[in-house]
Amino acid sequence: MLAVNTRVLFVALKKLQGAFTDLLPIILVIAFFQLVVLRQPLPQLGEVVLGALLVVTGLSLFIQGLEMGLFPVGEAMAHALARKGSVFWLLSFAFALGFSTTVAEPALIAVAREAAEIAGQAKLIDPGEESLRGYALGLRLTVAFSVGLAILIGVLRIILGWPVHYLIISGYAIVMLMTMIAPEEIIGLAYDAGGVTTSTVTVPLVAALGVGLASSIKGRSPLLDGFGLIAFASLLPIIFVMGYGLIVFS
Repeated sequence: MLAVNTRVLFVALKKLQGAFTDLLPIILVIAFFQLVVLRQPLPQLGEVVLGALLVVTGLSLFIQGLEMGLFPVGEAMAHALARKGSVFWLLSFAFALGFSTTVAEPALIAVAREAAEIAGQAKLIDPGEESLRGYALGLRLTVAFSVGLAILIGVLRIILGWPVHYLIISGYAIVMLMTMIAPEEIIGLAYDAGGVTTSTVTVPLVAALGVGLASSIKGRSPLLDGFGLIAFASLLPIIFVMGYGLIVFS
């Protein structure tokens, strides 16, 4: 019992050390600019230190949770669906996974709400409460649908063995064309939408799905074919949000 407790404590300390090492560059940058450039002490030093300790603890627990839960779940479901041999259910799961994890993403909700308020202030849409909610909800659903479709295409690429760079190059060519015709008011938001979609839950689940699927299909390499799904999840929202702007602002 004592040996087990000692091992658990050792693992926990290693996780805390790793999390602190990851955050150390941020701490050093903030301390340098605050103490050397601004030449001012950190305000509310006690709260800052306590907050940093909470961040380190939370990050270490989050990483441990990914290793224990999300990665195994994603890979296990990919293996099970591949063994089932149903492309329909595999693609359905890929779309549902991308849509569900994105539509509830807090960063996307915040960006959509802020975008609606700014659009209302600029008189691009009706500044009424109902119109603002509709615009924000439409933006969220558009991004969530595009991420679901992106994961679906990424899974289809793994199944059929399509080269990932062909799809990425084609996608960004469409992005450039859409940028030329989309309303200026939506372009910046569209490019930001590609970043807020890759959340802390979506990324590990989707990455595990890709690796697990590539490991289950004969002739596919987890290293060469298992990655790339996140790139699609960041690419398609840019295209779809600019399309959303074309519809709304027209």
